[in-house]
Amino acid sequence: MVKLVTIGRFFIYLWKGGIKMKILIVEDDKNIERILKNELEKWGYSVDTVDKLDKVTDVFKESDPQLVLMDIVLPFFNGYYWCQEIRKISKVPIIFISSKSENMDIVMAMQFGGDDYITKPLNMDVTVAKVQAMLRRAYKFVNDIDYISYGPVNLHITDAKIAYDGQAVSLTKTELLIAQSLFKAQGGVASRESLMDRCWQNDNFIDDNTLAVNINRLRKKLSQIGLEGLIETKKGIGYYLREGV
Repeated sequence: MVKLVTIGRFFIYLWKGGIKMKILIVEDDKNIERILKNELEKWGYSVDTVDKLDKVTDVFKESDPQLVLMDIVLPFFNGYYWCQEIRKISKVPIIFISSKSENMDIVMAMQFGGDDYITKPLNMDVTVAKVQAMLRRAYKFVNDIDYISYGPVNLHITDAKIAYDGQAVSLTKTELLIAQSLFKAQGGVASRESLMDRCWQNDNFIDDNTLAVNINRLRKKLSQIGLEGLIETKKGIGYYLREGV
């Protein structure tokens, strides 16, 4: 059983107990591997990669992932071969990624045991959406806990509060929307424009000055539970959550 954690317009699926769902990337292009890994980790997933591409099945067994992203053209054996080997021991979802885009290539991928197909060059929004959709179909989930974690700090979305070290503060609707964007960024910078757009999309019409006021209010509330300085300013750009909470 897994739980559903809302992050902006996407969802992250976590195993019971808060353990991140794991994705295994089987890709010989290290640049693509790095981009995929960074993007998926940004959305809260645990990601493993394969260094020895003649040992894919062994790495799969050790990793025990909940989803596999599999390139087709690989050294030693192609992705179709490894998909068949994995299918002998697991029904885990497998999404093929390939520069081949002919209909026959897609048909072959499905016939060899694949569940979906993404063509290169990869669009990260599409890739994340397909991963989310596949996990949603493949695993049962419960929606009784709806939060985003940043280290030991939890943002409870349904209850509109931030909890830390046994204490909690309640948030207004605008503060919650801002906090969601900051927690989703996981230490990355959320621009002022993106924060204002996020609020506008939810019928909270704010300008730059109103955003600053809400950030200050949020900072004051965080200081009440020992999180003074959690929200940092990136001058001229936006805001981010500091490391080492």
